[in-house]
Amino acid sequence: MNAELCAGLDPVYDEKSELLILGSFPSVKSREIGFYYGNPQNRFWRTVCGFFGEEIPADPAGKREFLLRRKIALWDVVVECEIVGSKDDSISREKLADLPMLMERGNISHIFLNGNKAYSLFAARFPHYLPLARKLPSTSPANPRFSGEVWREALASVFPSF
Repeated sequence: MNAELCAGLDPVYDEKSELLILGSFPSVKSREIGFYYGNPQNRFWRTVCGFFGEEIPADPAGKREFLLRRKIALWDVVVECEIVGSKDDSISREKLADLPMLMERGNISHIFLNGNKAYSLFAARFPHYLPLARKLPSTSPANPRFSGEVWREALASVFPSF
């Protein structure tokens, strides 16, 4: 399988967003449906919605509404790259997100990096934001070391009333 040039997804955020969650790059399934964490095996929506005691919204519009209501921004570190399927380790010729733009427009005080690839790209290119950042285990179904407890503790540090 050859690498192909792919575009990522637009960020989800508004001026009230306090937490920014950054993945690496959308999976094939996410790119197909045009929204984040589209693979039903990915643990992202179960983990984040579960933390707030909410059902997973059925469609992208409901997921967007959930994120904004909970003051969560969602984007990927990479907005365009060559990639083989959904394999993070095949990402090349990447174009990175305009994080300064999002940071100026939102009210971001915390950044979660969903997995090692997101964290390594972020740390290399945006070191000035590292004091706000926390690396979390990838929610990908390919990650056997995922920990829902680590995610719950991280979310509780931002949203202590839950």
